[in-house]
Amino acid sequence: QTHQYVRPLESAVIYGQAVFRMAEQLKADGFVPDVICGHSGWGPTLFVKEAFPNTPLLCYFEWFYHSIGSDADFDPAEPLTVDDMARIRIKNAPILIDLYSCDWGLSPTYWQRSQFPPELQQKLSVLHDGVDTDYFKPDPGAKLVLPNLDLSGVDEIVTYVSRGMEPYRGFPEFIESIAYVQERRPNCHVVVVGSERVCYGRSLPNGESYKDYMLKKVPLDLSRVHFVGPLPYGLYLKVIQASDVHVYLTRPFVLSWSMIESLSTGCLVIGSDTGPVREVIRDGENGLLVDYFSPKQVADRIDEVLDHPTRMAEVRVRARQTALERYSLAKMLPQHLQLINQVANRSMPPTVGMEPERELAASFAVRI
Repeated sequence: QTHQYVRPLESAVIYGQAVFRMAEQLKADGFVPDVICGHSGWGPTLFVKEAFPNTPLLCYFEWFYHSIGSDADFDPAEPLTVDDMARIRIKNAPILIDLYSCDWGLSPTYWQRSQFPPELQQKLSVLHDGVDTDYFKPDPGAKLVLPNLDLSGVDEIVTYVSRGMEPYRGFPEFIESIAYVQERRPNCHVVVVGSERVCYGRSLPNGESYKDYMLKKVPLDLSRVHFVGPLPYGLYLKVIQASDVHVYLTRPFVLSWSMIESLSTGCLVIGSDTGPVREVIRDGENGLLVDYFSPKQVADRIDEVLDHPTRMAEVRVRARQTALERYSLAKMLPQHLQLINQVANRSMPPTVGMEPERELAASFAVRI
């Protein structure tokens, strides 16, 4: 039986082996790529250099795991065992192999790059994937009408979006904050977009969803809290366009695209005061920051936004400016293409994504 520490590595090797076999078939058909691009972590890029040793490899590095000082030990209520720490360390094995093997790499944010070993960070450009700011744009005065929900007559809408309802994205803390909001604001409605599943982190031991668990723990007026499930992009866009306050909470982990999409739509984003969010949101300038572990502070800031819509209008404008200036797909896509061309032509090190963005790159502590 495979040792529990090694299971993710074995899975990555199996995945990498399948890709290698496919690459060998392509090579037998006479196909040799000019450049290979792949996502590191799950194994697809592990053995492409064995198939195409002379082809430059560009890897997308999303995350490097730490048991201390990052996502895994962020919540003091969830102490790690030695087994947890060892398992987390071994999860980096396929990533480190890719870091060694690839010709170049990229990470989507400076904070995510800062998680990687210092001696290897200089092999990583920083380029966000980009969001479609022409699609995710404000719709002043938008009213929310979904197939099974009509909030067109509601004046205060708080929104929350996540693939899964889970602690990694602050779902329990958000539900607790809504209890405060409902006590204070009888006309406020809440819309939650996402599935009753755990995408990151631990599930509850009895198989119960965090939604059911939190609704048992925190009494809410469910006539004013609307769980709409996962939505197609068009309906998701309607939700955030109609949002008066958008709450985004995350542990120190991979930044969600939804936060940038919300900024692009002109949402007033209340974000957790954690590393990935601080790279994007400046408190009081283009959004508001809160203590991840303080539902009361989240509720207080929701009150602040809803009580002062005029003062918050400029914050919304700067939120969209942030998305346009730093994360627009129209700007990022040409840079990605330029980086791919530079790697394909072996222009090393590439110039794309290596310029520190203001003081951001220097604002993160070097990881050991």
